[in-house]
Amino acid sequence: QVQLVESGGGLVQAGGSLRLSCAASGRTFSTYAMGWFRQAPGKEREPVSAISQSGGITNYADSVKGRFTISRDNAKNTVYLQMNSLKPEDTAVYYCAADRVDWYERRRRPLEYEYDYWGQGTQVTVSS
Repeated sequence: QVQLVESGGGLVQAGGSLRLSCAASGRTFSTYAMGWFRQAPGKEREPVSAISQSGGITNYADSVKGRFTISRDNAKNTVYLQMNSLKPEDTAVYYCAADRVDWYERRRRPLEYEYDYWGQGTQVTVSS
């Protein structure tokens, strides 16, 4: 069992930056691929970014490429999402998720339904 706790959300003006963190419990964090998702009001949850177990492979939604950076620190059991040049359309609840299957086994990023554990989310609001 893995528990995920997101933090770092808040209110920021357009063009600003935030860094989200997702802290995981347990001693097996390095065996999980990690992902960030977001859900805006009235919209379905969508993938934002994902990172392999070692951190050597990353994936981004087109809408955030060049602005967001995912990283992880396996010694600290934490995955991060650095968000720069934020836009009002980035406003959403951001969730992190953990996938037990090795990225190289899947040969692709995990799909939403393939994640095994989810955090409770952290609100990000970008004002114009």
